[in-house]
Amino acid sequence: MMLRILGLVAAAVLWAAQGFAADPIKIGAVVSVSGPASFLGEPEKNTLEMVKEEINAKGGLLGRPVELVLYDDESDVNKAVLAAEKLLKKDGVCAVVGATTSGSTLAIMNKFPAAKVPLVSMSAAEKIVTPVNPFVFKVAPSDRHAAGRILKHVKAQGYKNIAILSVSDGFGQAGREVLKELVPAQGFTLVADEVFGPKDTDMTAQLTKIADAKPDAIICWGTNPGPAVVARNRAQLGMKTPLYMSHGVASKKFIELAGESAEGLMLPAGHLIVASQLPDSQPQKALLMAYTAGYQERFKSPVSTFGGHGWDSLKLLAKAIETAKSDKPEDIRDALEKVAAFPGIGGVFTFTPTDHNGLDENAFEMVVIQGGDWKILQ
Repeated sequence: MMLRILGLVAAAVLWAAQGFAADPIKIGAVVSVSGPASFLGEPEKNTLEMVKEEINAKGGLLGRPVELVLYDDESDVNKAVLAAEKLLKKDGVCAVVGATTSGSTLAIMNKFPAAKVPLVSMSAAEKIVTPVNPFVFKVAPSDRHAAGRILKHVKAQGYKNIAILSVSDGFGQAGREVLKELVPAQGFTLVADEVFGPKDTDMTAQLTKIADAKPDAIICWGTNPGPAVVARNRAQLGMKTPLYMSHGVASKKFIELAGESAEGLMLPAGHLIVASQLPDSQPQKALLMAYTAGYQERFKSPVSTFGGHGWDSLKLLAKAIETAKSDKPEDIRDALEKVAAFPGIGGVFTFTPTDHNGLDENAFEMVVIQGGDWKILQ
């Protein structure tokens, strides 16, 4: 009888150990699946789910399945804050991906050092990683890199006088600050600085003021739908001044919203949307083409740069967990900081203790919209 009891106890212990070993590794996500930023968040959510399933199909991480605990913040900063708090205080996640927008990331990021849980943002604002927050990383190239690519092209055209038009949200104002610094620093004259609201439906007044300032080029900084309104109003006013957009509109949704008014507009974008036009020697091309094929086959819609941010975020966390051989948040943080030459969708990442973005201007390609599609700008 005693031997039988001991055998049952041993079996129970073994079963418990096996059950523990199979416990999922929980990774949280705060994504704008609905609301005004859904054109960013929907491809991010789709990609996160796709990558999670790919990881689990290959045996998971550390022999355990990955569980994605994802909340839709509905493009609302307050709901992003509530979602982040729930992930940190209730769900027991080891790391978090998000948020979709810069404004939401800036609102939640300071919660992560206190919780000692790493956050990998999919947003672009430079303030997310400058100054360095030990528990906050981001995969979207910085506004400074995008502005630098635009101004390099502007200079090559011989333009001198620049006007900027930005949206009054976190993303727009972060870009505006960078432009106000770089435009004069690189020898240009800032002749107009106009702002519009995220829900504004007519920018004629701002564009009229800009036209009166006679700039050589206009740089618009924002995400949909505002920039599409700017493009349409510019066409309605008959303005011919070259118009540059930010990387915040690098999705087909912008072309759909702007229609024929998008023709000829220029912007910095990740290599993904022009992957087929890249030379075979480009280090990301094979990965970009594979991601494009897999996404389009599954979701029956075009890929976007923003979905790529989801791929990079989850893949980098998976890399860190495998490197650390641990799902402890502080171990993941330490391993993220040691990632080097990691090829992703948004670029080739190298994080350091002083660089939690790991990208430079080479993450961008200057593109022009021609015939309703993206073309590499020669």
